[in-house]
Amino acid sequence: MKKIIISLCASLMFMACGEDKKGSMLVTGEIKGLKKGTLYLQKMKDTLLISVDSVTLDGAETFSLSDELESPEIYFLSLDNAKDKQIAFFGDKGTIQIQTRLDKFDFKAVVQGKKNQKLLNEYKEMITKFRDKNLDFIKAEFETKGDTAKMDSVQKLANNLLRRRYFYTTNFAVKNSDAEIAPYLALTELYDANIRLLDTINNSLTKEVKASKYGLRLEEYITEIKNRE
Repeated sequence: MKKIIISLCASLMFMACGEDKKGSMLVTGEIKGLKKGTLYLQKMKDTLLISVDSVTLDGAETFSLSDELESPEIYFLSLDNAKDKQIAFFGDKGTIQIQTRLDKFDFKAVVQGKKNQKLLNEYKEMITKFRDKNLDFIKAEFETKGDTAKMDSVQKLANNLLRRRYFYTTNFAVKNSDAEIAPYLALTELYDANIRLLDTINNSLTKEVKASKYGLRLEEYITEIKNRE
């Protein structure tokens, strides 16, 4: 009977903790293998990574964190502020679920989020293939040192791959111009690309996305580039 009462009290305490979480976004999940540690919910403010919520876990693998956000943006789930224990995801209003393992914190992470997160997962799947191919070119270039003709050939292939990646990213963003991932990709994947690609994405954005955090920042970035030219 005593064990039942203790168990019931623990359950009520857990429910109470969950009810204390306030904010338009709730991040819940499980970290298998975690015995003890502090989880931080973080996001970028200007150029600084700041913590907006945290929870210390001791003997529990489940967690709940929250924040108030105006528009979808990238967040980070960090364990003990370790750089190798950090999961990036697209935060949005509603509930985001994250499942992972302690030994492969970011590598094994499965994020169930809203529209932008699903699109980010899709984009990452394809862009990984571009990056793997680029690694092959880097290896080939290293192995052909001293052979100018072969090095030039490999460099041309690498440049062509980069252009294909830029065009893929642009097309992906334009196709999803009604989602905040579009200006986000322009800012993070095409910041050093031709200004015409950035303009193409910016001009395709819906009114709502233009008014979002990344939409406004993209407009500012394009203006900064044009003012320097």
